[in-house]
Amino acid sequence: MMKTRIVSLLALSAALSGCAMFGPDRSPPAFQAPEHYSAGAAEPASSGPAEIAWWRAYRSAELDALVEEGLANSPSLATAQSALEAARQQLKGQVGSTLLPKIDAGFGASRQNGLSLPSMPKQTVQYDVFEGGVSASYNFDFFGASYMSDRALAGQVQQQEWQFDATRRALAANIVKATITAASLKEQVAAAETMADLAEQQSRQMEARHRAGSASQDEALSAEQQAAAIAGLLPPLRAQLLAVRHAQAVLLGRTPDRAPEPLALDSLHQPERVPLSVPSELLHHRPDILAAEAAVQVSADKVGAAIAAKYPSLSLSASYGHGGFDWSTFASPAGAIWNVGGSLTQPLFHGGALEANQRGAEALYQGALSNYRQTVLSAFENVADDLASLDQDADALAQARRADAAAESQKSDLDRRYALGAAPFAAALAAGQNYQAAHLQFVRARAASLTDVAALFDAMGDPDAAPRSAGGDVAAGLLPE
Repeated sequence: MMKTRIVSLLALSAALSGCAMFGPDRSPPAFQAPEHYSAGAAEPASSGPAEIAWWRAYRSAELDALVEEGLANSPSLATAQSALEAARQQLKGQVGSTLLPKIDAGFGASRQNGLSLPSMPKQTVQYDVFEGGVSASYNFDFFGASYMSDRALAGQVQQQEWQFDATRRALAANIVKATITAASLKEQVAAAETMADLAEQQSRQMEARHRAGSASQDEALSAEQQAAAIAGLLPPLRAQLLAVRHAQAVLLGRTPDRAPEPLALDSLHQPERVPLSVPSELLHHRPDILAAEAAVQVSADKVGAAIAAKYPSLSLSASYGHGGFDWSTFASPAGAIWNVGGSLTQPLFHGGALEANQRGAEALYQGALSNYRQTVLSAFENVADDLASLDQDADALAQARRADAAAESQKSDLDRRYALGAAPFAAALAAGQNYQAAHLQFVRARAASLTDVAALFDAMGDPDAAPRSAGGDVAAGLLPE
C-alpha cells in the first residue's frame, strides 16, 4: 500500500540522516477555546456529533437522492478530486526519487568516423562502439534536507485533502440550501398568486360597487392599486425561483434546462437533533482548521529543509558494464568497464540565496501561524452566527406559525359567515388575502430555519475526521491507500 511504503521510506530516511532535524515547532499555536460560542447565553455543553451524511436528518428521500447525485456528478468536485490525486502521485514520485537509490540500465551502439593518428596513411578512420551497463547513485540525507522536503510535500497533500473535504461538505450544504429555497419559493409563488387573484376579485367588486353608487371612486382606485401592488410581487418571485433552480441544476452537474422540480416544503422535516459540540472539539472537526494546521507543519518543514540545505551533502555513484569496438570484445571479460565514486559538497557561497531562502521560509511560517489563528477565530464566529440565527429563527418561526394559525381561523370564520349571509363578500376576500400574506411569512420563516440548520451542520465539521498529528509524522495515517 502506498501509505505504508511512503511512511517506511520516510522512517528509513530519518534513520539514515541520523535524525538531524532543523526548523521551528511543527505544532500549531496553542489556542484557548472559549467556554461557549456566542456573546449571549451559554449553549449546552454538547448535543452529540453530527452525522456524516447529515442531510439525512431532514428525513426526505428526494433530498438524499439530490445530494448524492451532486456529490457523484459535480464537475467542480471532480476537478478537486483530480487535483488531489495528482498531488498524491507527485508525492509518491518525489519520495521515490529522493529516498531510494537511482538505478539505470543502458545500451548504445554507434558507428563513427573520427580522426586517425598523424602517422597513419588515412586522415580518418571508421569504427564501431558498443557499450552497455548498469549505473546506480544515492544521495545520503545526513541533515534531513530531503526528508523534510518530502514531509513538507506530504503535509501539502494532507492540507489538500482537508480542503477537498471542505469543498465536498460545502457542495452538500449548497445543494440542501438550494433545495430548501426552491421549495420555499414555489410555495411563496403559490401564496402570492392566490393573494393576487383575491385582490383582483376585490378590485372588480369595488369597481362594480362604484358603478352602482355604493362605493366611492377613491375606494375603487385604492382597491385597484392594491391589486396591482400584489400582482407586482409575482415577477421577482418567479425570477428568483428560476434562478435558484438553475443554480441547483449546476450544483447537481446538470444543465439549467434539466433542473429538478422543486420539492414540497412539507416533505422537508426539521431535524430532531441539531449537532452542537463544545468549542474545544471544533478544532478537531472543521476541515478548514485542520488544513490550516497542516499548513503550519508544512511551513515548519520548509524552514528545516532550507536550514539543512546549508550543510554538507554526500553522493555515491557506481556503474558496471561492458564496452568494445566490436561484438567479440564487448562480450568478453576484456570488455568489462566500471567505476565507483563519491563526492562531498559543502555550500560556501551562493550569493546569499541560501540565507534568503531560509528567511523566506521563516516568513511563510509566521504567516501560517497567523492564518491558523485567524481560521480558528473565523470558525468560532461562523458557529456563533449560525447559533444566533437558529435561536432567533425559533422565535420568528413560532410567531409566524401563530400568525398563520390566527389568520387561517379568521378566514375560515369569515368564509362560514359569508356562506350564511352574515358577512359581506369583501370581508371574506380581505380575510383570504390576510391569510395568504401570513402564510407567506410562515413559509419564509420555516425555510430560514431549515436553511440555518444546514449551515450549522456544515459549520460543525466532521466528527469522524482523522486525528491530528500534533507534531508527529505528517504522513502517518494520512496518505491514501
